Amino acid sequence: MPQTILVTGAAGFIGSHLTHRLLAGGARVVGVDNFDGFYGRALKEANLAALPPGDFRLEEADIRDAEAVETLFTRHRPTLLVHLAALAGVRPSIAEPRRYAAVNVDGLVNLLESARRVECRHIVFASSSSVYGNAARVPFAENDRADEPISPYAATKRAGELVCHAYRSLYGLSISALRFFTVYGPAQRPDLAINLFMRRIAAGEPIAMFGDGTTARDYTYIDDIVDGVLAAIERTRTETDWFRIYNLGGAHPTPLAEMIDAIARVVGRDAIVERQPMQPGDVNQTYADLTRSHAELGFEPKVAFEDGLRRQWTWMQTAGR
Repeated sequence: MPQTILVTGAAGFIGSHLTHRLLAGGARVVGVDNFDGFYGRALKEANLAALPPGDFRLEEADIRDAEAVETLFTRHRPTLLVHLAALAGVRPSIAEPRRYAAVNVDGLVNLLESARRVECRHIVFASSSSVYGNAARVPFAENDRADEPISPYAATKRAGELVCHAYRSLYGLSISALRFFTVYGPAQRPDLAINLFMRRIAAGEPIAMFGDGTTARDYTYIDDIVDGVLAAIERTRTETDWFRIYNLGGAHPTPLAEMIDAIARVVGRDAIVERQPMQPGDVNQTYADLTRSHAELGFEPKVAFEDGLRRQWTWMQTAGR
């Protein structure tokens, strides 16, 4: 019988791209999503409609519901879990810290409890570059301290890593925690800056630039991220009683002002910029050290930032999104 991979957040941005690649490779995939109202259900349904034919089953469930999670694992008996589902976003987490903790920490515990009970011993967990906070040392390496988060979202992701480490120690699970650095590309969430800025610049509407434009992000194209997740899946499958953190980033930070200029070039219209104060919870920069992920996963980002922007803009025009 083929092995089953359970992917949480399968209808979302990263989850749908990963599920597409897994199905194209012949995997049996159980996708889990609760279609949270953070953005429109129709967008997630469109992501699912674009999946290729394959052995795919969608389960609509909330990972906060321990009984529902237990039922999923008992029914499908996955051999590997890729946990991408989360409440994302720094600024919304400041407004709803309890909900972020419930989904991102309690939900993870529900998954790990059910996984260990059905002997699903290989797990890939989506963490975030936000765990590094405003670390002065760049680029950020996995063995740097990550104990000074500056948003509830970042704190929940670091807590998730620590919970995973505890389950490895207690139950001998093999877990990779992947610190994603600002992912962009086709089907990106509509609240994220690149998607939002593209739509507003194209429409001749103003965009808000928080701060003086020097804050920088290590933008990473979605295909590169999925390459990294697939490599982590294969590495994790070979390990026993194992926990490892990996950065998945572009390794080329782009300042905010330069990002806006690049989007304007791609869209073909000047940006109307409204300067706003820096927002609480926003870090000054992110920058991935890829030494470990390159050496152990063979991870090497291939898509240059402006090339990725062009791909995203072309897709948005074609998809009408």
